[in-house]
Amino acid sequence: MSNPQKTEGEAAATTGKPAMRDSLIAAAFQLFLDRGYEQTTIDDIVGLAGVGRRSFFRYFPSKEDVVFPDHEQCLADMTAFLQDSADTDDPVLKVCDAARLVLRMYAENPTFSVQRYRLTRKVPGLRAYELSVVWRYERTLADYLRGRFAARKDGTLRADVVAAAVVAAHNHGLRSWLRANGQGDAEAEVDHALEYVRNAWPAKPQAQPAVEEEEDDVVVVIAKRSTPMWRVVRDVEASLRRD
Repeated sequence: MSNPQKTEGEAAATTGKPAMRDSLIAAAFQLFLDRGYEQTTIDDIVGLAGVGRRSFFRYFPSKEDVVFPDHEQCLADMTAFLQDSADTDDPVLKVCDAARLVLRMYAENPTFSVQRYRLTRKVPGLRAYELSVVWRYERTLADYLRGRFAARKDGTLRADVVAAAVVAAHNHGLRSWLRANGQGDAEAEVDHALEYVRNAWPAKPQAQPAVEEEEDDVVVVIAKRSTPMWRVVRDVEASLRRD
């Protein structure tokens, strides 16, 4: 059974995360893959990791949270990234870049990400939990865009639509990479998908080609009220032929 995490020493040295936390994640996924998610209890996880229940809840509020251990930090990083935005930054490009922070979190450990993807496909409760996480990312992007589009009449609508499009494009590229077992270029997959968003909302709207308007001829005819209509029409046609 392959370990989805780095060794405790490597994890602590490269990420600064507590070794106990990584041990709990590794133990949890080993049990999930061996026994199944539903059949694994928190007592099973702490028993394999060699720690007490209090240690588990120090890092994870629930069993679901151990499946998605880095989303809280990634959400905080995304929020800080958007708050650091300048007024001159293109807002659509900014939220596309913010979405890439999530991609990098997954790409840091392809083996773990693929195992988690397969697990969430099998467990309805985890799929629901994942959707709630995705919704929080989308709300973070939308809140930023609402501030940037506040001066627009359709600012709120535009913000929500763009945020949903960015999340949908990012997830399409990410899941394509996960379905391929983490093989290939994840960043290229997501960039390709996000290109559709950038094309739909370019930084500078493309200028529409000028359309030359043909001048309409105006004919003024003066006639008595009693003049028959056929004569008025004949005089108009005669005038147009002369022009």
